[in-house]
Parts: sequence; structure tokens; C-alpha cells
Amino acid sequence: MKISIVFFIILITSISNTATAKSSHSVKGYVKKTGTYVTPHRATNQDKTQTNNYSTKGNINPYTGKKGTKKAKK
Repeated sequence: MKISIVFFIILITSISNTATAKSSHSVKGYVKKTGTYVTPHRATNQDKTQTNNYSTKGNINPYTGKKGTKKAKK
């Protein structure tokens, strides 16, 4: 019984990590040409639409809880 519970927990954890990994990626901190430091963060993976980006109006970043403020480009 204990083995079944442990296996179930491992399975659920790996599924949730896989789902997250497919839609976004980590971005390391870096310094812009202007000298501004950008802190490490998560970003959506590039695709052909902007309506699913965390920063687009109507969306909420699941990592920070912030609402999107940018208008989607067409």
C-alpha cells in the first residue's frame, strides 16, 4: 500500500512538471545594453500567437499573479 502511494505521488509530480515545462521556460538574469539588470524570471515559449503570453491583457501570470497589461499585436 505504501509503495502505491509513493508511486502515485511521483507520477503526479512528474506529470505536473512536464505540463509546466512545455508552456514556459526559465530566463537567467542579465544586464541590458543600457546597464539595467533584469532579474531571473519565467517566460512563455515562443509560438505564432501573442494572445497566450503572460503579459497580454486578459491573462494572468501563474507565477506572480500579475495581470497582463500589453495589447496583443495583430
